[in-house]
Amino acid sequence: MKQIIVVIGDRLGKGQHVAKGVEAAGGKAIVIDGMGADMRLGDVMKAENADIGISFCGSGGAGAITAQAKYGYPCQYGMRSIDEGITALREGKRVLGFGFMDVEELGKRLTEEYAKIRG
Repeated sequence: MKQIIVVIGDRLGKGQHVAKGVEAAGGKAIVIDGMGADMRLGDVMKAENADIGISFCGSGGAGAITAQAKYGYPCQYGMRSIDEGITALREGKRVLGFGFMDVEELGKRLTEEYAKIRG
């Protein structure tokens, strides 16, 4: 079975805790380096043939909306909880936009949920 690839783009260049959660769930995490990383989320997802993209910024929207507009990835943004992200995955979204939430549990639970959805 193909490993789940999750790209993480954080406006402040963070995302390392989410990446630990992705890896704890058996996925491969790619954290985009540098400030404004959320705005490059779609580009890196396309280059890496990623399954999920996670964008973090104050509103939780800029990187997710950009990935959708540029590459057509279905997105949900403005989320503030892990459960909202799980619901979005169940609804077929591939790019998830959150306010700043660099927590390991987020990466772990989203990766586990996507594995269930994918079968």
